[in-house]
Amino acid sequence: MVTRRDLLRTGSAAVAAGGLGLVRPPRAGATPVPRLLPSFGRPTRLDVADVSALDGHDQLLLTTLQGVVNRREPRLYFRYDTGDADLRWLAGTGAGITPHDHALDLVNRYRREVHGAVLIDPEVPDSVNVATTLAGLTDAVAATAEQADRHGLRTVTDLRGRFDPDDVPATYRWQLRHLFPRCAHTLVAGLPPVRTVPATGVRWREIARETERVRDSSNRRTRTLDLSPELSDGGNGGAVYLRFQDSFGDDGWGASVGSVALYADGVQTVGFTPGTEAEKPYLFDGLNSSIGGDANRFGDGNGGYFVYRFTVPGGTERLVAEVDLWNQFLVTATTTAPTRLEPFPHFRDYAVASRAMVLWLPPVGETGDLLDDALSRLAPTTPYTGWFPNDVAGEWGGVDRASRHGVEVVATDFFMNGTVHAGVPARVSSRVRTRPKARLRNRVYVTFTVGEGDNVQYCQRRMRDIWDDPARGTVPVNWTVSPLLADLGPALLAHYQRTATDNDLLVCGPSGAGYTYPASWPEEHLAAYTELTGRYLRRTGMDLAYAYNPRNAAGDGWTPFDERVVSSYARYTPLRGIIQSWETGDLQTRAGGIPVIGNFFPQGKGPEFRDALLKHIEHRDPSRPLFIAAAINAWTWAPNDIAALAALLDDPFEVVRGDVFFELLNRTHNRN
Repeated sequence: MVTRRDLLRTGSAAVAAGGLGLVRPPRAGATPVPRLLPSFGRPTRLDVADVSALDGHDQLLLTTLQGVVNRREPRLYFRYDTGDADLRWLAGTGAGITPHDHALDLVNRYRREVHGAVLIDPEVPDSVNVATTLAGLTDAVAATAEQADRHGLRTVTDLRGRFDPDDVPATYRWQLRHLFPRCAHTLVAGLPPVRTVPATGVRWREIARETERVRDSSNRRTRTLDLSPELSDGGNGGAVYLRFQDSFGDDGWGASVGSVALYADGVQTVGFTPGTEAEKPYLFDGLNSSIGGDANRFGDGNGGYFVYRFTVPGGTERLVAEVDLWNQFLVTATTTAPTRLEPFPHFRDYAVASRAMVLWLPPVGETGDLLDDALSRLAPTTPYTGWFPNDVAGEWGGVDRASRHGVEVVATDFFMNGTVHAGVPARVSSRVRTRPKARLRNRVYVTFTVGEGDNVQYCQRRMRDIWDDPARGTVPVNWTVSPLLADLGPALLAHYQRTATDNDLLVCGPSGAGYTYPASWPEEHLAAYTELTGRYLRRTGMDLAYAYNPRNAAGDGWTPFDERVVSSYARYTPLRGIIQSWETGDLQTRAGGIPVIGNFFPQGKGPEFRDALLKHIEHRDPSRPLFIAAAINAWTWAPNDIAALAALLDDPFEVVRGDVFFELLNRTHNRN
């Protein structure tokens, strides 16, 4: 039997049902606040340490320790980055701070609160996730055998040799069968078991670079890449590493590879197509890349890349790669192993404290079927936290699968110190912003919306970076945020509400209370999601949303919201307008009584963006107003970039806040 005391103690709401539950009251006699995601109490004193210089194994040990300790009362807080991303929120916790120079000393300090260690198997990366699940169930830490011995921790469970390193599905099938029934079912967590860490002292030689902004595959051809210089740099009889990146990094059209062949002294030694079994022996680092629909591998943006490793036959004098290559590529080579694998430590404190099951299943093939199995065991509106493998393709496939099971996604895989932030008391305003008065004219009304707000770690880190830009507030801008910050980081949300200027408007990120594709929801569960969204929008004072829907059957665009979906939003939420992900900006409907407009997402900044807007309005009727919802890339733009663009938009453009935008759009509808 789950008692009220159990709910308040663990923060686990409706353990078996996955519904709204209770947070521990902030003071005696206060009414418990319904919440979707658990809190573990208010932090009053925090032991703080810098773990940024530690390797992934030590960070894993400490983060799982943090989960066990903070479940009872938040007392551990770690700095993961060398910058101030973690420290700048610390003062807002209101807790007393005790700094520690040596983070690993905290293992001994809190030894009595853990029962021992769950030993990971270094040969099976996914054992990190199984160990994390077990850590939550047994009040233990996840560690290597060497770490357990070093810190004097008894072995609770030894996972070494238990799983086949080549059979990932079997590992998670075992976990579903043996551990899931014991887990709390308030959430599941999708976390990568390992991450790549750059090696030091690696020297890369540039081989090829696209210097033009090519986004349409028009430069696709097979290119000959001479790797012979690497033979004189120790590659002869050793290995050569070939890396593909984005030559620009600011617009998402990086290197794309359709096939690779390697020739040693004219004899082919390697040949494969990306995404096939033949590629696997050579893909050294593909975690930051994706498989496309054209049987290609691509890496977009500043963080996208992939690396192949080729063993060179002894005595080779000439080494050449023939690569089917296109878009904005940058190709480099080295003979030094450029990265190593370490456990991925982030968000595990929250997963452990929640006693959640942790998995990492690509949403395709056998692992996709297993993901379906896991999702089918959850009650409607249970959050899937963390993220999915395979970047963009994994996002589309994973979110769609979750939606089909009535499960919303909460992107949290890099959310740090969640067990602390969820319990920090803060005054989150439920007041809707007062709309400035505006006169409807025959203008081109543009509203700028910065995306990614559903992403909780973005709200914690990148959003704060660009929010602090001195240029913020000079131009009307809509900032997407997650209304679930009211649970996961109320002080973060309150900060953005409190420091917003008259030109800043917080709007709901896709697609409400968690990222989802509403059209994919089962008919019988859609209302549960929109009703949940309505509760959080009213709680956070938001009445506009940026939203997604599934990709269309051809996979080259999005499906417009239909009457069923918008009517459900209209019935259960206070939404006055929806901006739907669309990219071409040619969608405008009023299904269900709420205006829905597709976003317009041209590439480039400044003059290039302006020119795209001018082209977009070439055939407009000057006797009528026109409305454009312009999307801003949160990872590459900052307020100074938006201000520079706005300065280029003279007559007939007028930049307005989103609430004014939809008010004028509604007036146009009524006038007609």
